Amino acid sequence: MNRRHFLRGTGAALALPWMESLQLRSATETRPPLRFALVYFSNGVEPIHWWAKGAGQSMELGPALTPVKPFTEDIVFLRGLYNQKAVDSTSPHLGRMANMLSGASISLDPANIRAGATFDQVLAQRVGNRTALPSLVLGIEPNELRLEDGVSMIYASSISWSSAAKPATKEIYPSRTFDLLTGDGSGRKADRGILDAVLRDAHDLKPRINAGDRRKLDEYLEAVRDIEKRIDRAGKEERLEGWRPSLSKPDMERPAEKLPQSVPDHMKLMLDLIVLAFRMDKTRLATLMLNNDLSQMNFGFLRGVKGALHLDLTHNGKAAAAEAMYLETNRFHIAQFAYLVEKLKSIDEGGQSLLDSSILMGGSNLFDGDAHSAEQMPLLLAGRGAGLKPGRIADYMDKGDDNRRACSLYLSIMDKMGVQLDRFGDTDKRLPGLFA
Repeated sequence: MNRRHFLRGTGAALALPWMESLQLRSATETRPPLRFALVYFSNGVEPIHWWAKGAGQSMELGPALTPVKPFTEDIVFLRGLYNQKAVDSTSPHLGRMANMLSGASISLDPANIRAGATFDQVLAQRVGNRTALPSLVLGIEPNELRLEDGVSMIYASSISWSSAAKPATKEIYPSRTFDLLTGDGSGRKADRGILDAVLRDAHDLKPRINAGDRRKLDEYLEAVRDIEKRIDRAGKEERLEGWRPSLSKPDMERPAEKLPQSVPDHMKLMLDLIVLAFRMDKTRLATLMLNNDLSQMNFGFLRGVKGALHLDLTHNGKAAAAEAMYLETNRFHIAQFAYLVEKLKSIDEGGQSLLDSSILMGGSNLFDGDAHSAEQMPLLLAGRGAGLKPGRIADYMDKGDDNRRACSLYLSIMDKMGVQLDRFGDTDKRLPGLFA
């Protein structure tokens, strides 16, 4: 039972007043909800710059991690986690990226796009109905549909997958993201009419197509039904008592219609929108791809980085000058993660910060980007959500391959967010020692 009770009958529902004897979950409802966000960067790190020693304020960090030095008491340095299917893949990039959050096998057949539902989208499908948006799936670079070495670049463009064959729709426009978060429901009648027409056409089409196409149509209709649910939820606020979001209206202006031409400005806007979404409780799940895998992003805006694309900097043959520039890109990416940590830590939610009720994850799918190493992933956690114990190193490197699966981390996070599965990806184990 929760704080909202109804008498139902003959198609009607009558809300009951608050009753003391029904106070079974009031203690949890007065606390802020748990949020999860991922900040992903592509093409790995330079291993000699990625390390940590010690704990708390005295924690020492490698050169790539200097942006999070002010937050050593808020982070967990994760060492040794990996995905077996990524290690096994013969594709050094595309077979080791789209499965970062699923641990699934990647089909390298361009006619058969197949990855695996990612844990953020499993959460979105099971508990995302608690908010207006099940999740935010954000990026900076657009999806690419070309082939690279005969493999679809959709794998390089998508960190979140709603099913094995369908990546979640990624939004790269700050203005559209803002509209998703702040829409007041105006135009819902027109939107509903369009969706009804689409569904009628789909029902007319179904008898005329084969079984394989019916499966594709069913996946499309599932996306339509998700839009229906968003329209129905738009403008509704059912929070009558208990915990309330720290923000009811946006505290930032709507971003410009066009894409930002400055990479740092674009990233900062997307991070600000994640903060806005969490503050307004529009969603509790977010992923942000700072760049696509095999990224062509130009980092000439960084001091000392000259005329080099991200892919070139990370595949440098260990040349000293290129490695120095690679380090600057790593620092820049970690600075984006640190920005999100700092913003959430500064927001009070009634005696605790928004960071205290969040689990943030930052990192990449590869370790040594130049060597395409997937034997471990460079990962950080931040926050204290669900009893996460920060200010330390969590080293799983010597635990044996079956006890350092990244999917064990995802199972542990899903547990804390209210979704218990017997197995996910390549494991049925939880990651020990992370939560109090």
